[in-house]
Amino acid sequence: MSEDDKPGGKPAIKAKAKIPNAKNIRSAEFTPHGISAGRGSGLGRPSAPSALTAKQARKRRIMMIAGMVVVAMAITGGVVWWVNRPGPEIEVTGKFASEPKVDIPTDLAPEGTRTTTTVPIRGTGPKIADGDTLYVQYAFYQWSKDKDEEDSSKKSTSKQLGSSYKQEAQGQQTRPLVVGKSGIKGFDKGMIGQTAGSRVVMQIPPKDGFGKDGEQLGLSGTDWVVFVVDVQAVVPKNAAPQGTKKELDDKKLPKVEDQGAGKAPKVTIPKGEDAPEKLQIKTLVEGTGPALAKGDEAVVNYQGKIWDTGKEFDSTWGQGGAPAKFPIGTGGTVPGFDKGLTGAKIGSRVLLVLPPAEGYGKKGSPPNIKGDDTLVFVVDIIAKIQK
Repeated sequence: MSEDDKPGGKPAIKAKAKIPNAKNIRSAEFTPHGISAGRGSGLGRPSAPSALTAKQARKRRIMMIAGMVVVAMAITGGVVWWVNRPGPEIEVTGKFASEPKVDIPTDLAPEGTRTTTTVPIRGTGPKIADGDTLYVQYAFYQWSKDKDEEDSSKKSTSKQLGSSYKQEAQGQQTRPLVVGKSGIKGFDKGMIGQTAGSRVVMQIPPKDGFGKDGEQLGLSGTDWVVFVVDVQAVVPKNAAPQGTKKELDDKKLPKVEDQGAGKAPKVTIPKGEDAPEKLQIKTLVEGTGPALAKGDEAVVNYQGKIWDTGKEFDSTWGQGGAPAKFPIGTGGTVPGFDKGLTGAKIGSRVLLVLPPAEGYGKKGSPPNIKGDDTLVFVVDIIAKIQK
């Protein structure tokens, strides 16, 4: 053991070193192991000040928040649209008074218990009321719930049952319909309040459809009917001339006395007077509507009598009677009608006296009209067919 190590020996000399205070250490003198003190480290020199002012930074934050809000709204809007997206519906396209194209989607099933009415084309003519007579073109379809359980996407089936457009094309005239007496409850309900010139689409449930008569069309007790109807003319119940009354003082011509709305006028042929040799056209009431032109189809009430006997041979007035539809200026009726009604205004009442050449000619129209008979007509022009 050395002297120094012995007890009581000289104390060991201690080394002295000056340790700098941490706050006095400069970055160049102290670099933690493995970390560069170069540019971009954030160490060794103060970070460069931001190029944005406080106002610009605040604007950037607002823009970022606004962008996030827009994205959130777009996502929310997409979800709302998807949840509330329009369901399938019956689509009807095509021109008024022409055969429509009707698409009844198979994923749309009939439901509910009430007639549903839509108006893809809305006219500006007279409104329809109960008891009015309608001149229409129509097509109707069977609409049934599908019974095929294997195909869940197919909910219904449909097929066309009839079309007046096709009948007219084949030269078959369709009869006017009286609202309230059509025999189809849903049809009568759906037409009330509609206007002439409109295309009306009706979805009619079984209880308001054809009833027992539907069996003849192949309809079951659960089948709905879809009607597409083009309203071409509306004739009000008890229709009467609408316009300015004109006095007729010629005693050589028949006297015409009004008997009230919905009733035939009283026509008195002068006794002892020879029938006129030329066509006579006299306006008794001048209507306020548009004038009839060549090619129009006029809807009229009329009464026809024979000059010599005063006997009535035809009339649209009377119990159960309906107005008639005539083409104008195209030879579709007797010559005197064409000449007498062309240019006459809707709402007018016209007196026509037709010598044989302006009527049915030398052959007449047996058994009521002979070849030498002069005819007397009183005609109320009520409407014209819209095309």
